[in-house]
Amino acid sequence: PTKELPGVKEALEKNDQAGAAEKIQEYLEKKDKIPLNIGITGESGAGKSTFINAFRGVDNRDEQAAPTGIVETTMEITQYPHPNYPNVLFWDLPGIGTTNFPADEYLKLVEFEKFDFFVIISDTRFRENDVKLAQEIQKMEKKFYFVRSKIDNDVNAEKRSQRDFSLEGSLGKIKENCIEGLETGGIKSPKVFLVSSFDLHLYDFPCLQKTLEKELPAHKRDALLFSMPNINMEIINKKKEAFQAQIKWYSVDKLC
Repeated sequence: PTKELPGVKEALEKNDQAGAAEKIQEYLEKKDKIPLNIGITGESGAGKSTFINAFRGVDNRDEQAAPTGIVETTMEITQYPHPNYPNVLFWDLPGIGTTNFPADEYLKLVEFEKFDFFVIISDTRFRENDVKLAQEIQKMEKKFYFVRSKIDNDVNAEKRSQRDFSLEGSLGKIKENCIEGLETGGIKSPKVFLVSSFDLHLYDFPCLQKTLEKELPAHKRDALLFSMPNINMEIINKKKEAFQAQIKWYSVDKLC
């Protein structure tokens, strides 16, 4: 494993065990402090706060939870650290429809530069404000993802109203409508994920997790992975592998 860290192999070859241990310790401390800033935005009542709480594994009633409600509860920028990984920060941003700022000024207001990516949430179709915001984010070459929230409500409504209900067909129709609306608004190849914050293991959240993992820079991936809720065995096994990879460095450090 010493080949993976600059300076460690050289220090060991010189029998400088203290120097090697120091390099490894610096690496571990730096790795644990790598920040991941996630901006969550969307119009009033779209379910931003519930999504943040679910992602962090926090119940809506918990004192650490982002406040939720029928009316708009986010009127200013608020950060919510992950309870176990404080370097992972979720930013609950005011819905663009609740501010007096155009989309381009809105991004300056929220200091878009600090975010690793944005999640734009809607509980119905994506609206003009969502599209304008995505266009501005796109211009600035930041990553953004569309989350169609409260999908469990739509599924239950379809079940009650359709004689020949098909889950796959209903989900496909909802996603297709979202994509068509966004493409009509000028968003090229929009990435849309259907999510129920109360049942993250269902629908598209696992797909969102894989997409984020693939598109984040390599040094940010572990921060994302460790902060993910344990919704399936694949995520649990990935966490196990990542922990084992860290343990080897602690082992080498102690040997030094």
